[in-house]
Amino acid sequence: MNENVLDVLMYLFEHTIDEESDQEPDRSELERHLVEAGFARREIDRALGWLDRLMSEAPLAGRGGDGAAQRIYAPEERKRLDTESHGFLLHLEQNGLLTAGTRELVLDRVMELDAEEIDLDQLRWVVLMVLFNQPDDAIAYSRLEEVMRDDSGPSAVDYLH
Repeated sequence: MNENVLDVLMYLFEHTIDEESDQEPDRSELERHLVEAGFARREIDRALGWLDRLMSEAPLAGRGGDGAAQRIYAPEERKRLDTESHGFLLHLEQNGLLTAGTRELVLDRVMELDAEEIDLDQLRWVVLMVLFNQPDDAIAYSRLEEVMRDDSGPSAVDYLH
């Protein structure tokens, strides 16, 4: 298989999020499940490390500014995310789905991925994973889940206008 870290993360998120168990599966169980699904050990290790760092940074993400500041993207961020993705993040922030802190955590997680470019669908997955790991953002997570399922709504280009 020729997957990258984001493919492993999306698979893991899709296949573990709906489980009703209150306890988290242990790392060896996750690794075994991913190996059985056909993912390479290197990508599994990198994906689980990505998740570990996300969970360790999650409490810091609740800190945000007063909302008056405008985010200027670094050249590396502009290269990784296109204008449509920037508009999507702005839309989420303006509608209260992201705080300045969670937006920064999303950008941090995107920049750690091994892809040269992240498309809008991939960005949505990263945002969903970040919000899922935020203890105070259950409402934002559920609203974003609706946005991800709704293909009939406005396109991400509409978020720029």
